[in-house]
Amino acid sequence: MAKLIPSLSSCISRMTSGEKRFARRLEGLLEDDYLCWFDIPLGAKRRYPDFIVLHPSRGILFLEVKDWKAANIKRISHSEVELETPTGRKTVSNPIEQARQCSYQVLQVLERDPQLKQLMGKHKGKLCFPYGYGAVFTNITRKQLDKGIPEEHRHKLLPGHLLICQDEMTDSATAEDFQERLWGMFNYQFGNKLTLPQIDRIRWHLFPEIRIESIQDDLFAGEDSGEDALEPTLVESMPDIVKIMDVQQEQLARSLGDGHRVVHGVAGSGKTLILGYRCLYLAEALNKPILVLCFNITLAARLRSFISEKGINDKVQVYHFHDWCGEQLRAYHVDLMNSNAPVWERQVSTVIDAVDKGHIPKGQYGAVLIDEGHDFEAEWLTLIAQMVDPDTDSLLLLYDDAQSIYKRKSSLGFSLSSVGIKAQGRTTILRLNYRNTREIIEFAYNFAKDYFSQTGESEIPLIEPEAAGNCGAEPFVKGFRSLEEEVAFSIRCLKAWHAKGKSWRDIAILYPGGSAGKLMVAALKDNGIPSAWLATSQYKKRYKPDAERVSVMPIPSSKGLEFDTVIILDSSYQSSYQEDQDANLADDVRRLYVGLTRAQEQLLVCHHRTNQLSEMLAS
Repeated sequence: MAKLIPSLSSCISRMTSGEKRFARRLEGLLEDDYLCWFDIPLGAKRRYPDFIVLHPSRGILFLEVKDWKAANIKRISHSEVELETPTGRKTVSNPIEQARQCSYQVLQVLERDPQLKQLMGKHKGKLCFPYGYGAVFTNITRKQLDKGIPEEHRHKLLPGHLLICQDEMTDSATAEDFQERLWGMFNYQFGNKLTLPQIDRIRWHLFPEIRIESIQDDLFAGEDSGEDALEPTLVESMPDIVKIMDVQQEQLARSLGDGHRVVHGVAGSGKTLILGYRCLYLAEALNKPILVLCFNITLAARLRSFISEKGINDKVQVYHFHDWCGEQLRAYHVDLMNSNAPVWERQVSTVIDAVDKGHIPKGQYGAVLIDEGHDFEAEWLTLIAQMVDPDTDSLLLLYDDAQSIYKRKSSLGFSLSSVGIKAQGRTTILRLNYRNTREIIEFAYNFAKDYFSQTGESEIPLIEPEAAGNCGAEPFVKGFRSLEEEVAFSIRCLKAWHAKGKSWRDIAILYPGGSAGKLMVAALKDNGIPSAWLATSQYKKRYKPDAERVSVMPIPSSKGLEFDTVIILDSSYQSSYQEDQDANLADDVRRLYVGLTRAQEQLLVCHHRTNQLSEMLAS
């Protein structure tokens, strides 16, 4: 079964009846290694081919689908068709020419990529895969077409081999006949099979919005420019290795649809990437502002840089949850209630009370997106759900129970419906980890898995991550006699890595707590290594992921972030164990799990204490 992007269920409402039938034929009559896209814009002119079909052996095909009836075609030329419609005669593009123009625009871009060209033979320098274009007439049979248009004109204007007609896409059509019609649309065919990296490169060129750039705040770079260009600086900026959403992530991002949605994904599965794509889509679709919330101040700064980079910060507002509560109180002139509770707790309670009393309005936002939702309390989510405009009713919650480190449980502990999130039957689970090497994710999960327990009324079980990334070096765990020795060794490693070409911004130094951060920052300064110590709210809010400096931060501040190389300092640091030692140890383990999974390629874990944590790390 072919994979349709977006999923048929999510886009069926905007399809014509003929497009629905044809989409079902593509899904049912093509094998599972076919990729089919429906109505995705291409290039600066935002051309919308009805369908793009890609197959490793067959190549790429562009199709226009028309629900015309034979009797309504009154005149046809190479570029135009005159149709009789209920509102009178209308002149539209010839679908063959329409598909041809779209395909040529794409091919001009793909032909500039050296990795998509033939390397030898008489066609050296040409694309290494076949391509074609055609039209589908869902309400005109082959016989009606032959009868209605003289053969000499039809052969020039609507060549038979470039068409699929109504009688060739019925329920009784066989896969063999249907595929023969599709691939008869190619001017030539040859047997070279596209590799997975080549398929990814084609997707990278076609859809800039699914790119993952190497610089974190440039995640959604690649806007169109120029009259027909898909990528204006293609030759100068094209990387040797491209990173994009995988097909499952792309299909999910394009298929979220309306209403309340939940994405439950393991660490590194691309949840934040999907959130960013969703912001881009909603910014075009909605008039009301869009709200993005997370618990981590540093993650909020990172997300804010994404939004600013794409030029949609006038439509998308990004806040750390408690900052948002403070903004609500200031905007609606609500005084903070008096109590002995900390300020941040009083802010939340005051906003909830003000909303209940009507002093702060509900439904302020066209959409609300919540990242790292596992860190949110039930009453917070109840409040946030009321902020969605009921006319759009668009809410997206992303979470991973295994990364819940701010409260003593490893599941939400309540049902989503109890907090006003109506997502039953609209929850997606992402199991594949793309961030870390196989060695890193296996090390992290094996270290922490015994401390992930399902509790409460969570509707979705904890899930084990499945490695999808590259293989790499095993994480290096090293014991020392003191924290000072950990810091000195880390400095030597930093200098060696930088001498081999690693950028400072690709390195993070994380620590669970205590004095490790202060000692590390002092050592970095003494050795002339640029760094940013993200230990206070003031500095976290100003976090710039593209700055050329080493990031030093407590592990909780790293949630949602990722770095090529990570050093965990003082990994055997333990909380102050008093009444419930088992619960405290579980907190420490889950916190360390978050730190370990920030590393994409290289992980160094340092410790100097002899305790249960160091024994677990060394085992």
